[in-house]
Amino acid sequence: MKKLQFIFLILWSVFQTSCNKDFLDVPPLGTISDAQLNTPENIEKLIIAAYSSLGNDHYTAPNSLWPYGDLRSGDAYKGGAGPTDLGDFHFFETFVFYSPDNGLADIKWFRQYVAISRVNNALRRINEMDEEEFPLKKVRQAELKFLRGHFFFDLKILFKHIPHFDETATVDDINKAGNDLSNNELWDRIAADFRFAAENLPESQTQIGRINKFQAKAYLAKVLLYQAYEQDENHNVTGINQDKLNEVVTLIDEVIASGKYKLTDDFAEPFLWEFENGPESVFAIQRSIDDNTPQGGRVDFSAMLNNPMNPEFGCCWFHIPSQNLVNAFQTNSEGLPLFDTFNNNDVKNVQDLKSGNIDPRLNHTVAFPGVPWKYDHNHIYQTNWARTVNIYGYYSSLKENVSPDCDCFVKLPPFMSSSKNTILIRFSDVLLWKAEALIELGRHGEALPIINRIRSRAASSIQRLTLPDETLIGNYNISMYGSTGWTQDFARRALRWERRLELAMEGHRFFDLVRWGIASEYINNYFEEEKSKREYLREAYFEKNRDEYLPIPQQQLNWSKNLYEQNAGW
Repeated sequence: MKKLQFIFLILWSVFQTSCNKDFLDVPPLGTISDAQLNTPENIEKLIIAAYSSLGNDHYTAPNSLWPYGDLRSGDAYKGGAGPTDLGDFHFFETFVFYSPDNGLADIKWFRQYVAISRVNNALRRINEMDEEEFPLKKVRQAELKFLRGHFFFDLKILFKHIPHFDETATVDDINKAGNDLSNNELWDRIAADFRFAAENLPESQTQIGRINKFQAKAYLAKVLLYQAYEQDENHNVTGINQDKLNEVVTLIDEVIASGKYKLTDDFAEPFLWEFENGPESVFAIQRSIDDNTPQGGRVDFSAMLNNPMNPEFGCCWFHIPSQNLVNAFQTNSEGLPLFDTFNNNDVKNVQDLKSGNIDPRLNHTVAFPGVPWKYDHNHIYQTNWARTVNIYGYYSSLKENVSPDCDCFVKLPPFMSSSKNTILIRFSDVLLWKAEALIELGRHGEALPIINRIRSRAASSIQRLTLPDETLIGNYNISMYGSTGWTQDFARRALRWERRLELAMEGHRFFDLVRWGIASEYINNYFEEEKSKREYLREAYFEKNRDEYLPIPQQQLNWSKNLYEQNAGW
C-alpha cells in the first residue's frame, strides 16, 4: 500500500510540474500543415501518391483481378495447398458457400476506396489553384480523373451497386452516401471521368506511366461497351444499346489511328519483362525494383503466390489453369476451334501436345511438365513443381510469372516476385472490343479481319516454343476464319472464343460472361463437366440472379449503419 501511495505522489508531482511548463506546446517536428500541401510541388507528390495506388496491391486483394475474373469463370483453379489455403478465394471459385462476410472481398472494397480518397484529395486541392500558378492543372486533373474512373470501374464490375462520390464530397456527404444510384447512373459517372481525361490529356507524356489521351479513349470505350449491355436489377441483360456500341467503334478507331499501339510480332513479348511498356501495353501497373521503397521495390504482389513450387524460385502455386481451359486450345485438322467437342479429350502432357492440333497460345499461357519454364531451356518445368496434384492437377500459370534468371526477379522470403509490369489493357483486348461492338451492330463482316489479325499473330508466335532439342513443343495448327458461313451468330461465337484464348489467365473472363448475360448457363455447364476431373468442384454451383456480382461486404453494410442496400439475391 505504501508503494502505491509513493508511485501516486510521484505521478502527481510530474503532472503538476508539467502543467506549469510550456514544453507541450512546441509544434511537432516532421509534420506539415494541411494548408502547406497546397503548392504545385506538393500537389505533384499527392498525384504520384494517387498513381502509386495502382501498385499498392497485395496477394489478398490483387489489382490484376485474377481471383475475381479467372477463378469464377472456369478458366482457373485456386491452387495452393488446398481449399482451405486462402479459403475465401475457394469460395469465390465455387460460389455455393460464399457469403457477404468474406474478408478478402471486404479488403478489396476498402483498398479501392483508399485509392479513390487519394485521388479526391489531390483533385480537391488542385481545383483551388489557377492555371497561372499551376500550368499543368488541366492535365493533372485529367490524369487523376482517369485513375478515379479506373478504381470505380473495378468496384462496379465486382459489386455492381457502389457508393460514388467525387472530390467535392465532405466527410458528412460520404457518411450519408448510399449505393442507390441506378446501373446507368453509375456507368455515366464513371464514363464522365474518362471523357474529361480524353478531352484534356496530351497525346503523349514524357514520363513513362503517365496517362495520355488515347489511353483515356480506350478505357472510355471499355466502359461504354460494358454499359451497352443493359441490365435489370436481377442482373439479366435486357438489351444492347446501339448508340453506345457505335461510340465504342469510333473511339477505338481513334486509338488505332494514333499509331501509338499495335500487336507485337510475337505473342510472348507482352509477358516478358524485357519488352514491358511495349506497343501492345495500353495501360499497365508500373512495377519497380530496388527503388528505396519498402520490401525491395514496388514489385508485383498480385502474382506473389502464383509461382510454381520450386524451392529455389517459387511459391505458392496459386492461379492454376483449369483442364477445361487447356482443352479449349485444341483445334481441328483445319486449324479452327473445336467449339462443341473440345472437352471430349484432355490435353495432359507433351505427348498430347504433339499428337493433337494446338493453338500456340496454349504454351504461352500454361506450363506443362517437361516443357521449358518461360522459354528458358535451363529451367524445365517438373511435376514436383506442382503442389497438390491430387486436387488441382499439374499445370502452372505463365503470363504473370518470370524466369528466375530475369533481372526483374526478386526474393521476398518466404515468397518470390518480380518487377515486371502488370498489363491491365492490351491492344489485342482493344481490338476485340471493336470486333464485339461491330458484331452486335450487325456489321460482323467488318469484325472478321480483326479476329483473323489476332489469330494470324498467334499462328506466327512459335519461335520461342521449343524444347531443349530445338523441336517445337506442340503440333501447332491455327488458321483464319473464312467469309463463308460468317453469320452474326457464328461471328459472336468466334469472338467469344477468341477472347477466351487470347486473354486467358489475365483476369477478364468472368466479367465477359456477366456482360454477355450467359454466366449462369456457361459456368454451371463447366461445373457439370469439370467435377468428374476435380472432386472439390462436386458441390460448386452458380446461382443465377445472384452470383453475377459479389455481395456488398457485411463489414461495409455495418459501417454504413445499413444505409447501403444489399445486391439482389443476397
